[in-house]
Amino acid sequence: MSFQPARPDPRIPIDVNLSSDTQTLPTAGMKAAMVEARLGDEQAGSDPTVWALCDRVAALLGKEAAMFLPSGTMANHVAIATHCRPGDEVLAHEEAHIITSEAGACQAIAGVMVRGLPGARGQFDAETLEAAIRPRDRYSPPQRLVAVEQTANRGGGSCWPVAELNAVAALARARGMATHMDGARLLNAAVALGTAAAEIAAGCDTVWLDFTKGLGAPLGAVLCGTAAFIGEAWRWKQRLGGSLRQGGICAAACVYALDHHVERLAEDHANARALARGLAQIPGLAVEAPETNLVFFDTEGIGMTAGELAAGLRARGVLISTAARYRGRACLHLDVTAGQVEHALTVVRRVVLADDHSGRANRANERASTS
Repeated sequence: MSFQPARPDPRIPIDVNLSSDTQTLPTAGMKAAMVEARLGDEQAGSDPTVWALCDRVAALLGKEAAMFLPSGTMANHVAIATHCRPGDEVLAHEEAHIITSEAGACQAIAGVMVRGLPGARGQFDAETLEAAIRPRDRYSPPQRLVAVEQTANRGGGSCWPVAELNAVAALARARGMATHMDGARLLNAAVALGTAAAEIAAGCDTVWLDFTKGLGAPLGAVLCGTAAFIGEAWRWKQRLGGSLRQGGICAAACVYALDHHVERLAEDHANARALARGLAQIPGLAVEAPETNLVFFDTEGIGMTAGELAAGLRARGVLISTAARYRGRACLHLDVTAGQVEHALTVVRRVVLADDHSGRANRANERASTS
């Protein structure tokens, strides 16, 4: 079985790409910054642009030290492997990215178990965490780490309230566990909440920031923690192939993103709200109210699976993604304008209307009769 993604069909031009904020392309200014970057050998510690980026992100997130890595997934597993030993248990939300979307890397790389916790909007509270903590004995895996995700992707891009994060982290610390934050969209949360990123991450022992989503860089994540932790984590960075040569080329893109692409995240949030309002006006679509740049919606009421809707949109030049059989996702980012949102809504209406004329109601009735 092949897991390789399919090549795009050159016969179908894409007008609006709402599939993910990872689809962003470097701007002209970002490309210029990459060309002009001062370079060295990152693995040997001689790349000045990487050092500058790491120092800046550590200060931004209120941590002592930082390391530059190619991806957020690698940042998660460098952190988890450094925090834990094989046989340990990590506690995370049952829909966390490390459970649903990282190919079992927690088990394959660090040899740890991950226990999923329930909770609305991709979040769990201190009470839920308390119920999952077991007495330490020789029969159970040591519970070493609590992992949180800000924003919570499959929770609709929801923002963990800072007070709740702090309560979870305080309980973890009291029970001898560290807390790690997957900060893939941390700055989206900071903008949406009007709260400094360092304040959001204050209770966490480690946190990383992704630059390849709403910030628009082609590569890069920065993992932060204590100086001692980052020093030890370099062994896993090396082991997993995360040490780079002239990493400053991509680090310069990340620095540019911090200078130019953070405040504009509010535009993506506004476009997400506009898209959600428009989708909610289509009969049968149940839309979750967006908190940041992600819009999730249920398609069962229009008699289509999310995959069927996505296929119809793709054929007409609009890309979305699917999160479940009847759950679709649209993601707003710097390469999507307000005008493109309106165009996408027009296309969605056409697809739903065309499908209605081709027997949508009959298929819905067939499903009801077999359920």
